[in-house]
Amino acid sequence: MPPLTNSSAVQADVHRTNKGIALGAGAYFIWGMVPAYWPMLQPAGSVEILAHRIAWSLVFMAIITTVLRGWGGLRRLSARGWLMVAAASVLIAVNWGVYIHAVNTQHVVEAALGYFINPLVSVLLGVFVLRERLRPAQGAALVIAVAAVVVLAVDYGRLPWISLVLACSFGFYGLLKKTVPLDATTSLTAESVVLAPVAVGYLLLLGDAGTFHSGGWPHALWLASAGLVTAIPLVMFGAGARLVPLVTMGMLQYLAPVLQFAWGVFVAGEPMPASRWFGFALVWAALLVFTADTLRANRRRAPQPFQG
Repeated sequence: MPPLTNSSAVQADVHRTNKGIALGAGAYFIWGMVPAYWPMLQPAGSVEILAHRIAWSLVFMAIITTVLRGWGGLRRLSARGWLMVAAASVLIAVNWGVYIHAVNTQHVVEAALGYFINPLVSVLLGVFVLRERLRPAQGAALVIAVAAVVVLAVDYGRLPWISLVLACSFGFYGLLKKTVPLDATTSLTAESVVLAPVAVGYLLLLGDAGTFHSGGWPHALWLASAGLVTAIPLVMFGAGARLVPLVTMGMLQYLAPVLQFAWGVFVAGEPMPASRWFGFALVWAALLVFTADTLRANRRRAPQPFQG
């Protein structure tokens, strides 16, 4: 095969980037639109939906892992690796369960807030757990975010616990994932392996009190589709992340909470008094400062062209 010319190499790189962005945006778009999906699984309760999501995720992830020949990575995983997988599994189960509960109890906006502040929680974890250095702009973003949480706590009359649990559980989940030598797809398969016995045991214990049989075959299919809703965007994200820089995926991540917020406000009609808008405006200001600082830091780290 003849070597690529400069022009064809540039075209191939542009195509690769565009494909990666499309895959990443598609994944975040699906995650952003899931508030339309979870209510369709009612009358199943949040815990039953979570159990089906875990059980059927294992089915679909096992198929995907077989196609991608990823079982070798699981067989080579050390005991410490499985321990980290188990801890990550608990965190993602909490995250999924709280999110499903939030959507099905008309708290989509509060759930979206959790994913807006998640990048800032990750910064805090980097500082306190990984001993990373906090840049001044990051510190300013965190101060603004704390002020936003205070404003929203006053507005709600309570701490926005759904937001905080979602942000913290996903932040610690991401931290643990850094210690597991598996790609995103194989890692979710491992987590499903750990969680599935508990989920299946719960469904068997639920028996006829569950809705899988009593709801008829259309409802059963909807419950089973929870595995696809979990697997498809994850595979898209994993493929996209291999094609574009991490900072690009970091910018795309805001698509999901923006769509969730829009769904909660404009479709679900959740209340948004002026004080709540002010709290969210502070969150968005914090993210603007954080994002600008991230882009500036990445430009500084990028290699400079030689000028002779």
